[in-house]
Amino acid sequence: MIRLVASDIDGTLLQNGERALSPELFRQIRRLREKGILFCPASGRQYHSLQGLFAPVAEELAYVCENGGVVYGPGSPGEVLDKTVMERSAAEALSRDILALPGCELLISGENMSYVIPKQTDMAALMGEGTGNRVSVLSAPEDTPEDIVKVSAYCPAGTGAIPAWLARKWGRFHPAVAGAAWLDFMEADKGTGLAGLCRALGIALGEVMAFGDNCNDLPMLRSVGQPWIMESAAADLRRRFPRRCGRVEEILKLL
Repeated sequence: MIRLVASDIDGTLLQNGERALSPELFRQIRRLREKGILFCPASGRQYHSLQGLFAPVAEELAYVCENGGVVYGPGSPGEVLDKTVMERSAAEALSRDILALPGCELLISGENMSYVIPKQTDMAALMGEGTGNRVSVLSAPEDTPEDIVKVSAYCPAGTGAIPAWLARKWGRFHPAVAGAAWLDFMEADKGTGLAGLCRALGIALGEVMAFGDNCNDLPMLRSVGQPWIMESAAADLRRRFPRRCGRVEEILKLL
C-alpha cells in the first residue's frame, strides 16, 4: 500500500524547459490526499520556492528541500521535521574555496534563506526573481546567521568549468551536480531527507513511491518500495530501475 509519493522537480515534474507545473498534477495531488496519500516534492530548491511552485496545493504537501537538508511537514508554514546541518568551520572553508574560483559564484543555504556574496553575477536577483527564493546578501561566509545545510557553486559556463579538485577535497559533503551550472555540497541527500520525513510521520519506506531522473535522485529511489524513473532519465538510472514513465501524472492516476 502506498502512503507517500515523493518526486524530484526539474527533469521529472518539469521537463523540456517547463517552468510551471501541470494543473493535472494538482488535481491528482488533491485526489490522493482524499485517499490518505501524501505528496512530497523532493528537490534541491528552497522551501519558499517550492511553496510558490506548488501554490494551489502548498499547504497539503510535505517537502524534502535543499536536496534533503531540510524537511517540512504540511501546513503554512509547515513544521520542520528533520534537518541535517553541515559542520560549520568546514562549510565556511568550502565557501571560501568556491569564492576563490574564477567564474563561479557562491550560494549558502539555511533553513529557508539563501545567502549570497555576489562577485560578478547578480546572484540576489537570480535566486530571488529567477527561482523565487528568499535571499540575503552577506559580506563573508562567516556572517551566515544560522546553521548551514547546503553550500553550492554556481558556474554559468557549466559544471565542467568547476575544477575537479573541489569535489575531491570536499567529498565528505557528498557533492552532487544539480543542473547544468550547479554543484551542491551537503551532509544529507534526498534519501536521508526522505527517511527523516518517514520517521517523523510513521511511514515505512516500503510504503513510498518515488520519481526521479538523475543520479542525485538515486539515494531516494533505491530506498523506497516503488521507484520510478523518467523515460529521459540518466543512463545509470535506466540500468538500475525497470519502472519508467513519461509523466508522473500518468502513474498517479493509477493509485
